[in-house]
Amino acid sequence: MSRQLFVTTALPYANGKFHIGHIMEYIQADIWVRFQRMQGNQVNFVGADDAHGAPIMIAAEKAGVTPQQFVANIAAGRKEYLDGFHISFDNWSSTDSPENHELARQIYRDLKANDLIDVKTIEQFFDPEKNMFLPDRYIKGTCPKCGTADQYGDNCENCGAVYAPTDLIKPYSALSGATPVLKSSEHFFFKLSDQRCVDFLQSWTQDGKLQPEVANKVKEWFSVRTNPDGSKSEGLGDWDISRDAPYFGIEIPDAPGKYFYVWLDAPVGYLASLKNLLEKRNENFDAYMAQEGLEQHHFIGKDIVTFHTLFWPAMLKFSGRKTPDKIHVHGFLTVNNGEKMSKSRGTGLDPLKYLSLGMNPEWLRYYLAAKLNAKNEDIDFNADDFMLRVNSDLVGKFVNIASRAAKFLPHGKLVASGEAPDMRSTDLLRLVADHFDQREYAKAMREVMTFADNVNSLFDAAAPWKLVKEGHVELAAEKSSEAIQRFRVMAACLKPVMPGVATAIEQFLQCDALNFTNAAIPLTVGHQVGDYQHLMQRVTPEQLDALFELPAAPEPEKLTPGGEELAPTISIDDFTKIDLRIAKIVNCETVEGSVKLLRLTLDVGEGKTRNVFSGIASAYKPEDLIGKHTVMVANLAPRKMKFGISEGMVLAASHSDEKLQPGIYVLEPLPGAMPGMRVK
Repeated sequence: MSRQLFVTTALPYANGKFHIGHIMEYIQADIWVRFQRMQGNQVNFVGADDAHGAPIMIAAEKAGVTPQQFVANIAAGRKEYLDGFHISFDNWSSTDSPENHELARQIYRDLKANDLIDVKTIEQFFDPEKNMFLPDRYIKGTCPKCGTADQYGDNCENCGAVYAPTDLIKPYSALSGATPVLKSSEHFFFKLSDQRCVDFLQSWTQDGKLQPEVANKVKEWFSVRTNPDGSKSEGLGDWDISRDAPYFGIEIPDAPGKYFYVWLDAPVGYLASLKNLLEKRNENFDAYMAQEGLEQHHFIGKDIVTFHTLFWPAMLKFSGRKTPDKIHVHGFLTVNNGEKMSKSRGTGLDPLKYLSLGMNPEWLRYYLAAKLNAKNEDIDFNADDFMLRVNSDLVGKFVNIASRAAKFLPHGKLVASGEAPDMRSTDLLRLVADHFDQREYAKAMREVMTFADNVNSLFDAAAPWKLVKEGHVELAAEKSSEAIQRFRVMAACLKPVMPGVATAIEQFLQCDALNFTNAAIPLTVGHQVGDYQHLMQRVTPEQLDALFELPAAPEPEKLTPGGEELAPTISIDDFTKIDLRIAKIVNCETVEGSVKLLRLTLDVGEGKTRNVFSGIASAYKPEDLIGKHTVMVANLAPRKMKFGISEGMVLAASHSDEKLQPGIYVLEPLPGAMPGMRVK
């Protein structure tokens, strides 16, 4: 009996184009979906744009369009990527669809009826310059769990911790750079700390639905633990699911001016996209979801594990709905020996640029498959390794078999069945199928290439070109037919990874669409094949050079590091006139009557202290600076200010446009520097 599978990938946020990380995830899921379909299983594979939230609202406002039109413009560009990399979604929708509005509200009502919604008055960050409550993603600061700087207000990208924005250390507004203030607001909470939720999630996360390493990580979130900053985390807390207007999202029933937090309605988008698909087919969504044996699979990145292993299953369970059967978590994609993606450093891999250069999408699909496994490990795209694997494995080993063997078939007809004496084709199909089902793609690719090595070795040993010269034409045709039969088996094994090449092979072999059952049955003796045409070209160094070519440098006169042009050139004599000294901040305090200034008391090694005013109050609290060392201009003439005399200048870095790139960074020397040391 065939399996019924409902498969999704994480929803991309609709504020930009797809990047290579999206494409990697979609390819991983698409390979698994194509394999399941080859097995005769029934699959609904859906995706959608994550369309809500303040970032899209703000971006739409800047673009002068409605949020709906902004999202539609982004969505219009999705097809080029998906078709270009042979990704076979059955449906692509949006979380702003009518289906998602309906489902999100109903799930909320069901949770409320189950006494799992609470209303609390909380203090929320408010930007006094923008005059608005700040969404979590527009509050940044230092993670309270691991101490990593510049993390968002809801989730740390470094350690994966989830927290309230008010837990951040040194928070600042990403919109204006201002230090946010707290204001009271009524918010709605999903009571994740309810013992029913805790008991369910402790069981659900540990019963095989997650990879072992993911389950072990999730297990830590249920227990009391000490964080790096010395604070205690006491298991699951209630989840704030509401946001205040202005907000682009789904309004909470019976709560005017309150909207669902984007992470509540985003995963509901999985169900909404499926519902949209089924309604197009005139199928009943509720009946489909109620099927016994229906499997629900989510492919996601390791940065959003929390939402998919805690919030999402609890929402489904306690609203009376089916919970996921598997959450498949993958790692990140790095480039060229672990470098992070960066267009400016030439380490970005632009999917559309890849396609525009005429690079075969199935090269990338194969390369990723050759590296992906069932764990949530990072994988690396290495240009040299990519060229070697494609040219050696796919061209040199795989398609080369058909290219060589087709020449010796009399009138293009097979004369032998072709079972390999050292490794039966049925064994290969079974091994590869097992690996695909478990998402061990790298193991599957190794099995296929080992088989290809065997076929090439047998073909070389038979040397049909010699047999023809010696007059053994029929024997040459027999050995070549055996190679073609085995080539067909390998084509079936690679079909989930390279569907385009597989289709071309089916046309060449003039055979039925390949699957893991019929490929085990050899083509009959006398079967007519077509004329061989090149199935795949080699990767060239020129293509890879172009793919990673650095962007053209701006004209020198337009170079604006930090948002402003470089100052005119000075001589070394000019520079030596400035006396830069290491200073210790022995005291720091706010300045009454000023929101920008801090008063610093500095020890510059003179046997006395200096008083310096610095406009860094938006970035630092006084207590955070006391005891630190910095660099100051020691020979600057004293300046009389409204609040007193400033006897120097502390050095700090910032972008010229703080709205574009907020933040002020006081210079701090490495350990060992002492007050009074001159900076040369």
